[in-house]
Amino acid sequence: MFDMSKSKSLDESQDVASLPVEAGEVGDSIDIQHDAVFGDITEDGPNYRNVGWLGTAVLMIKTQIGLGVLSIPSVFDALGLIPGIIILITVGGITTWSNYIVGVFKVNHRHIYGIDDVGELLFGRIGREFFGAAFALFFTFCSGSAMLSVSIALNALSMHAICTAIFVAIAAIITFVFSSIRTLGHISWLAWIGAICIIIAVFTVTIGVGIQDRPSAAPRGGVWKSDYKLFNNPSFADAASAISSLVFAYAGTPAFFSIVSEMRDPRQYTKALVVCQTVISFAYIVVGIVVYYYCGSYVSSPALGSAGPVVKKVAYGIALPGLLVTAILLTHIPSKYVFVRILRGSNHLTSNSAIHWITWLSSTFGVTLTAYIIASSIPIFGGLVSLVGALLGTLLSFQPMGCMWLYDNWARGKEAPTMKWRLMVGWCIFVIVSGTFLVLAGTYGSITGIIDSYREVGGSAAWSCADNSGST
Repeated sequence: MFDMSKSKSLDESQDVASLPVEAGEVGDSIDIQHDAVFGDITEDGPNYRNVGWLGTAVLMIKTQIGLGVLSIPSVFDALGLIPGIIILITVGGITTWSNYIVGVFKVNHRHIYGIDDVGELLFGRIGREFFGAAFALFFTFCSGSAMLSVSIALNALSMHAICTAIFVAIAAIITFVFSSIRTLGHISWLAWIGAICIIIAVFTVTIGVGIQDRPSAAPRGGVWKSDYKLFNNPSFADAASAISSLVFAYAGTPAFFSIVSEMRDPRQYTKALVVCQTVISFAYIVVGIVVYYYCGSYVSSPALGSAGPVVKKVAYGIALPGLLVTAILLTHIPSKYVFVRILRGSNHLTSNSAIHWITWLSSTFGVTLTAYIIASSIPIFGGLVSLVGALLGTLLSFQPMGCMWLYDNWARGKEAPTMKWRLMVGWCIFVIVSGTFLVLAGTYGSITGIIDSYREVGGSAAWSCADNSGST
């Protein structure tokens, strides 16, 4: 268990934006800067501290909204409209607090780069290796899922013109090239394009399902009336799997360590976070309600296929750049983790040396190749990604943040406990316990879903050429 007696506490009322400038703060007017993670940053190498607050907001948005928003209507179908909205808002609230704690903890511990550093503070070397492995595995699987979503889009647009395995390979090649851009500051312009494309695409489908006679998957004959339910009665496994999908939709939290580490001024993190969570929560709620209301149980997953073949092609055409950016960003983040882990403390980290470039390109290539192999070779891939999301996405977004607040505030608070301190301790315990429950329940639901899916369709072949877009 972590030693809270040695914690460096923040005043409970302190906000990231109100903290004073400290040594190592990066500004535009300084020629040589020292960062607690990257070391000396000079004009002779990449500037890893060059993301403004607005760029930070769009990187956060793109990390989360790329894949998660496409599953929200199906979640509402499983849970019912009202429970779905309530649970979505609850999960959004908890993860927003978790995301806020990431920024607070970073300002209080400037040497933190990733969740593995947090794990070492809380639980020692074992915590470092465990959380580091979980982080790399989670985002590599997410990268593979994003590559697969690109292949679905290409199949939908081309009417399955070539083998799906080739489309996945094309997605992997593009991902490797653009994920090898070295800094998030230079990737933020891609995140703008990606976020705008995904948002326009999902709202195109949202409008499309409202003006069309019936959803794409609905029976063709007779008068159509949506069979949406305000309340549903799912099995425990189905409910757990649906809730895990909502957590996955907000599970960009562990990536926010990397993003805040490349901000020019981490004290502006909270402002970026408010913009991010407001935008994605609004999109999730509106898209989920409207698409499910008009489609009912005939909602498609991903949701872009719900409004018929014409709107489907339009939506995938608009979304394709956004899906590619999702793959790029979700590959860059674990690659950067591996890169920093290897070269941290070395001058090669911020130089343009041969060792720097070989290490960096090896990191991006290794993560891209692993994600490609996962996406192409593992049968019942969707179920496996759901399993990893339930097992690791929740684990990295709930429990560590409760422990982080306790680490920073337990020692000083227990000497003269206030009501606010007691309530916050109770809240942290709730986040840790609820997160643990969701890990267990979500994992159970995902395993059950994998077994049922395999019994029903027998899984899918490795490197399959079959059309995965559901085109008719």
